[in-house]
Amino acid sequence: MSSPLKKLLLIFLLTLAAGYVSLPKEIPLNINYGPVNIEKKIKRHDINISYKDFQIRKEFDLKFGLDLAGGSHLVFEADTSKIEDERKEIAVEGLKNAIERRVNLFGISEPNVQTSSYAGKDRIIVELPGIRDTKQAVDLIGQTAQLVFAEVGTEEEPGIYPTDLTGADLKRADVAFDQTTGKPMVALEFTASGSEKFSRLTAENIGMPLAILLDTEVISAPIVQDQITGGSAQITGDFTIDEVKKLAVQLNAGALPVPVELVEQRTVGATLGAESIEKSVKAGIVGISMVLLFMVLSYGRLGIVADVALIIFGILTLACYKLIPVVLTLPGIAGFLLSVGMAVDSNILIFERFKEEKIKRPYKDALEVSFGRAWDSIRDANIATLTTAFVLANPLDWNFLHTSGPVRGFAITLSLGVILSLFTGIYVTRNLLRVFIKDTKKKGK
Repeated sequence: MSSPLKKLLLIFLLTLAAGYVSLPKEIPLNINYGPVNIEKKIKRHDINISYKDFQIRKEFDLKFGLDLAGGSHLVFEADTSKIEDERKEIAVEGLKNAIERRVNLFGISEPNVQTSSYAGKDRIIVELPGIRDTKQAVDLIGQTAQLVFAEVGTEEEPGIYPTDLTGADLKRADVAFDQTTGKPMVALEFTASGSEKFSRLTAENIGMPLAILLDTEVISAPIVQDQITGGSAQITGDFTIDEVKKLAVQLNAGALPVPVELVEQRTVGATLGAESIEKSVKAGIVGISMVLLFMVLSYGRLGIVADVALIIFGILTLACYKLIPVVLTLPGIAGFLLSVGMAVDSNILIFERFKEEKIKRPYKDALEVSFGRAWDSIRDANIATLTTAFVLANPLDWNFLHTSGPVRGFAITLSLGVILSLFTGIYVTRNLLRVFIKDTKKKGK
């Protein structure tokens, strides 16, 4: 019995910590009874630890998407008419990355940037939660990516000094592999005028770093080994293939300047978001209450245990939303509500199996056998759901799958709910039953 008790203690501590994270930042406390008059707000503190250069800062706040927090929805159309067909995809992807970087530098919380190609038009969709006056953001986003090569100063005269070699002089940047070492690298190809500029620049900076700036941000600073002529060069180093791909895309963002035009601007009011949250909360309360009542009416004391596990599931889920953090949208809330019903599926399978097993074997053995035999069905059902959620989330950004932000939000909350429901349905419920539910045969049930 000591082992289940220890596990219950661990569950209790975990739930207590998750409960603290799940609390709102301020909890109003109003007590007016006779002479007692208390009106104050209890504050929940965030993590803020600083020691010399070491700092940990974590805010336990829910992040809301555009449909809940309000904000702006912008659609930019890229002019790719002057770009070769085989280079259009690279140009649009580079443009998307440049816009993401600009939006992040602008300080917008949880932006959503995605590409859309339809009827020969390449568009970038930008969602900015919480932003009402978008003029500055539109001006910032609408600029063409600026790629500049710059000289790096010395210790006596530090600084970065831009040159006349820009993205307009760079034909393309591609992922390549060193024929000797097999390591990934970036292969550069310059235009005729760019070749002359690059040759002169490398001759003047042998042994020195040559900084590459994209939108004034240094994305690479390779050391010049020798004068480079011929219009071709390589950026080598201890890179991973992902780092090389990212650098090539960044370089192409400036090498293939793509003008963009704002074709749609829509503002979502905070009132709509507040109403959506209020209705979602009501739907959640009604749904959870019905599930709790169903379990008690159907399984009695076993149902009460399942309800306790379901409450723990809700606390852990909300804490995870804040810790990861998950950007909540209306489809994301729908994914959570769906996972609530799925959270008791495993308990129903176990309890139905337990009804059969307790007839032919002792209570304790029947309980363990029920969990063991129901596990195969529980595992297969949840793997199928997680597979579907993986396809909807499309974490690898496959072009033939959906890339919508709200759909991904639904998939993330659903998959997180499934994983947590496995923990509460199997681990939490099992140990609660071991400790609190005694032999029902002797009790006359």
